[in-house]
Amino acid sequence: MTSPTTAIPPSEPDHIAISKSRGVKVDWKDGHHSDYTVGYLRDNCPCATCTGAHGTTPEKTNYSTPAAAGPFPMFKPALRMNEVEEVGHYAIRIVWSDGHSAGIYSFDHLRRICPCDACAGRQAG
Repeated sequence: MTSPTTAIPPSEPDHIAISKSRGVKVDWKDGHHSDYTVGYLRDNCPCATCTGAHGTTPEKTNYSTPAAAGPFPMFKPALRMNEVEEVGHYAIRIVWSDGHSAGIYSFDHLRRICPCDACAGRQAG
């Protein structure tokens, strides 16, 4: 017997729109839509360095967090995607303006980290 599940739907994009300064928008074949800002994508890099996959401390970024307010807020240079290239028929690789380029963002990963309200509820549950 099959029980209800919160499984991630199939990760097949129908259309991908890329803005190097704003982010990535994906229309999925099942009708879902995802909108990722550059900061959100960089903070969710799936590479081994950023996730700590090799037993090392994850080197997470916080580009999606606004700079602290105050008389002398810390300056954060604007993050950009310098290059975006397709990897096979399953992912994209992003070369970031901060010099990072190790992450391969599979379509499965992108669907899993979708920041929309419906998906965020699924991720939390």
